[in-house]
This record gives sequence, structure tokens and C-alpha cells, in this order.
Amino acid sequence: MKTDADVIIVGAGPAGLSAALVLGRACRKVLLFDQDLGRNRFTKMLHGFITREGTPPLEFRRMAREELKRFDRVKHEVAQIKSAVRRDEGGFTVVTADGRSFTSRRLLLATGVVDNLPDIPGLLDLYGQSVFHCPYCDGYELRGKPLAVYGRGKRGYGLSLEMTGWSRDILLCSDGPSGLDDEERSKLAVNGTTVNEIPVAGLEGRDGILERVVFADGSSVPRRALFFTQGQTQCSDLARTLGCEFNEKGTVSTGKYEATHIPGLYVAGDASRDVQWVVVAAAEGAEAAYSINQEFIKEELV
Repeated sequence: MKTDADVIIVGAGPAGLSAALVLGRACRKVLLFDQDLGRNRFTKMLHGFITREGTPPLEFRRMAREELKRFDRVKHEVAQIKSAVRRDEGGFTVVTADGRSFTSRRLLLATGVVDNLPDIPGLLDLYGQSVFHCPYCDGYELRGKPLAVYGRGKRGYGLSLEMTGWSRDILLCSDGPSGLDDEERSKLAVNGTTVNEIPVAGLEGRDGILERVVFADGSSVPRRALFFTQGQTQCSDLARTLGCEFNEKGTVSTGKYEATHIPGLYVAGDASRDVQWVVVAAAEGAEAAYSINQEFIKEELV
């Protein structure tokens, strides 16, 4: 079966780039497509990746793309993949936004997710500098500071308790009724979290740094940063249109080595699983690439 590539990878974040590297080193022909709209493009530095601690996300991508140029069978293109189908005879066909089609023996989706941002005046001016979604990614630099959490119910409750690992001065802003019961309120209080149910009117700060949370009654509370929990959405509909199964968190259900239940289709990175860190995404991409190449080797043996 003649194809344009052994593997098409959609998404050139840490997962897609890592997979392309492993497959390139395995002498496979790879087409890597990306819209160049990474989830962490709003942040100044990435964290938790050994040897890359504090690297700007855009610099991380630049270095990775430069490394991939060593492998003449790996081609990267900034282009949107609008559709993908599994062919009856096996393999996949993808179509770009400008109407071009490409075929491959395997397809790896590393398309990621987009965070659902709270609709709060002033938030976008602070997002990625003092408004975040992941304490493991951005909590260390704010340790011991007065912090705010934005969320309701189990989400707000859970994130508030999680944040106590970085600060014991937490303000939970529920932006209306919190949905907390007496036991939850008591546990938050004893662990240093104050609950404020007044609707949030806006965030104020300077040069990207949060200074205060302003409420609808005119009151305000000084805070150094805010962490939110609003869930996330898949960046691409490709996994859904291909028939992937999803878990309760809205990410793709994958098995060993990031394989889906659809033969030949893999999903790696933030679009699957739960731990959405750069280092984990890179590892998942490498695992998927390993599994794909093992399948190729078995198919090609005589």
C-alpha cells in the first residue's frame, strides 16, 4: 500500500515533537502538521522538565524543530488538518484546510486541549503571568504568597485544598453560590482557605501581575496570583470524528502506549490521560512512536 508517509502526526507540541524525533531516528517517514498554537504559548516559562526548567515555551519548540531538521525523512509543516478518515484498506487520509490530502499507515493525534477561561474582566491581561490553571507548573514561584482560586463545587474545593501545598493564604472565589456543604467549608477554613461567594467584578493588576480581586459589591481583596478550574475542551474534533472514546474529563481514552481502540490510531499528550505536563506529554509521544515502530517491524519481517 503506497502512502505519503509511514506516520502522520497532527500537533507539534511536546508530544508530537517527541514522537517525530523517535520515529525519525527509527528511519520512518513522518509528516508533522501543526497550527503553531500551543496551549502554553501564553506562559513565559515551562517547568517540571529536567534540563529545560524555565525555558520559554516558544524557545522549546524552536529548539525541537531545529533538532528534527537532522532527519531528512521528517517533514514539518504549519497547516491545519481539517479532517481525517480511516481507509477501508487500512491506514489514514488527512485533508488540510487548503484542500490537500495526505495518506499514512498510522496516525498520531497530539492536538492538545484548550483551557476554558473564566469570563472575568481583566483576566486576559494577566493570563500566563499571574493567572494560571496548574499549580505544579506555576505554583513554586508563588509559594507563600496570598493566592486566589476561582471555581465552584468540587472543582473549586479540590483545587483550593491542592493549593495549600504552595500557600496557606488562599481565597476561594466562587463568583456566586459556592455549592459547598458545611463539612467542605470547615475543611477549607481549618486549612487556611477563605470562601467568598460575592460575584467577581474583575481582576486588577499592572504589567501582567495581579494585585487584587474586585467584587460586585465594590470590595476587593489583595492577591498575588489566581488559579482557576473551569475544565478544558479538545483543540480538535479529529478524535471525535474518527470515533475515539472519551473519559469523564473530556480527554481521549487510550490504552498501552497511547493506542486507541481504533486500529492504527494513537493519541498522546494533553488530549489524552490526566497528567498534563510538558514532560509527560513528551514521554507519551515517545511511547506512541515506539509502539508504532514495533508494529511496523513486525509487519515488515519476512
